[in-house]
Amino acid sequence: MERRKRIALYGGTFDPVHVGHLAIAQKLLELFALDEVLFIPAHVAPHKRGAAVTPPLHRYAMLALATQGQQALRISTVELDAPERPYTVETLARLQTEAGRQSRLFFVMGADSWAEIATWREWERVLLMTDHIVVTRPGYDLSAQHVTHAIGQRLVDVRDQERDEIASRLEESAGEKIYVTDAVLMDVSATAIRKSIGAGKDDEWPALVSEPVADYIRKYRLYRNKYETESNG
Repeated sequence: MERRKRIALYGGTFDPVHVGHLAIAQKLLELFALDEVLFIPAHVAPHKRGAAVTPPLHRYAMLALATQGQQALRISTVELDAPERPYTVETLARLQTEAGRQSRLFFVMGADSWAEIATWREWERVLLMTDHIVVTRPGYDLSAQHVTHAIGQRLVDVRDQERDEIASRLEESAGEKIYVTDAVLMDVSATAIRKSIGAGKDDEWPALVSEPVADYIRKYRLYRNKYETESNG
């Protein structure tokens, strides 16, 4: 049987996209032998409604700059094009239809999202629609107490495993699984970057984003006004 195309779905606000996001994408490409990582910028994530989020056009442009020249890293506008349907369960349904049965989808989430998964709309359906990859920190105690026993049984711990070992786990899996990895040793926060920019720490934040993204932030003076009053107060 011909191997199905493997696509990781990497959603988030990406405000801004930073070196941590890119490191995760590249490492998952390698470890899970993915064909591509599809970044899915949210119009406004449901749990971030009411927060000040940079306009979608800027966030999309920064993603485009950060991934240019890397064929395996792509961007989907599925959520930007349908702001009235912001929920993951809706996004996955649309992407499943687009990808077809010839593709195997992996939805990527962080440990913080996993901890809150039971608050998501139709969360059990979300976890049954595709495979999932939970990216956690080394040494982090990932709990399954907040999910049903049946879903907890689908967790597959691939921490400390290399590409060949993970490949065999992927091939032996029957049904959708939730793979746990701690492969990326990088702690970068978009919130911290925004605050650093707002505080005028121009010797710090550029190292946390790609050079084209840093140039874009400077050109459009992103994240400055929001924190100027706070930093000067």
